[in-house]
Amino acid sequence: MSLLESTMKQISPLDGDAMRQARERLDSLLKPPGSLGRLEEIAIKLAGITGAVGGPIGKKTILVMAGDNGVTAEKVSSFPREISTLVAETMLKGISGVSVLARHAGAEIKLVDLGLEGDVRDGRVINRKIRRMTSNMACGPAMTRDEALRAIETGIDIAVMALDEGTGILGTGEIGIGNTTTASAVLHAFGAGNLDEIVGRGAGLSDEGLRHKKETIRRAVELNRPDPADPVDVLAKVGGFDIAGLCGCYLAAAARRRPIVIDGFIAGTAAVAAVKMHPGARDFMFTSHASAEPGVAAISRLLELSPMLDLDMRLGEGTGAALAFHIIEAALKIVSEMGTFKDIGM
Repeated sequence: MSLLESTMKQISPLDGDAMRQARERLDSLLKPPGSLGRLEEIAIKLAGITGAVGGPIGKKTILVMAGDNGVTAEKVSSFPREISTLVAETMLKGISGVSVLARHAGAEIKLVDLGLEGDVRDGRVINRKIRRMTSNMACGPAMTRDEALRAIETGIDIAVMALDEGTGILGTGEIGIGNTTTASAVLHAFGAGNLDEIVGRGAGLSDEGLRHKKETIRRAVELNRPDPADPVDVLAKVGGFDIAGLCGCYLAAAARRRPIVIDGFIAGTAAVAAVKMHPGARDFMFTSHASAEPGVAAISRLLELSPMLDLDMRLGEGTGAALAFHIIEAALKIVSEMGTFKDIGM
């Protein structure tokens, strides 16, 4: 049995008894029932995931999957691929967007090179390079099926490693020029919507650049004919190493019964692929923010999960996940620290 198969076999439903206990605890607190809205929903879901009502969240880790995309040869991005390696290096130096927000949240970052074209000049990177960027999906499959499976299982392995080191909650992030193009192609292949609904400007394309990006995605999907009933086939033909790796992270979190936070558009697309592989993985996910990328609406619809924040962010990297950690911790503190009517003699 492969690592992917054994991981999916371990995924089971939420703990209904723990969720009932959490609901009863919340209803006993010094407030009208349900008055803390989605904070209460978060606390109840966390109880279902972990089997515990309240308590500390534990160590926080953001898993950042990095890989360059061959489709950038089609000029679908306003930045060169070399930027990916530079961004990875700034992340490890602690000066990127997610570095700052993760530090503020008290979270660790694990950066994994699955397929950057260049090499990160920092020994803290986790080097699991499958090859130097994917192939151009506008000319043929982005990956072989074996490469896609290897990327998924690398994501599983990295997530399990983080959990074995004491992580209580995972966040997701990515680096990879051209990955809004691959993410849009994956969603389009899954039938998430037409290209006008799911394709955005990425790092800042012009109107003409956006039209070209949509046409490139249309051609790639028509050429490769990914099977929407086979998520691995979709990822291999029009996806990226980063998306496939994150897909594995979601499956591992579900198998180990730990919460995992979706960042934005690319990480959300990976979450859709994970749920296509095993619908039960959805129960262990939280969506951090409503990205400014238009495809996020389709992701929310497919996952039936609503984002916690709407800040017009579209950086990626895991920035939204870092912010969501604060909200999730707040929900747990409400359950654990707020007084009850019994405490005041009522």
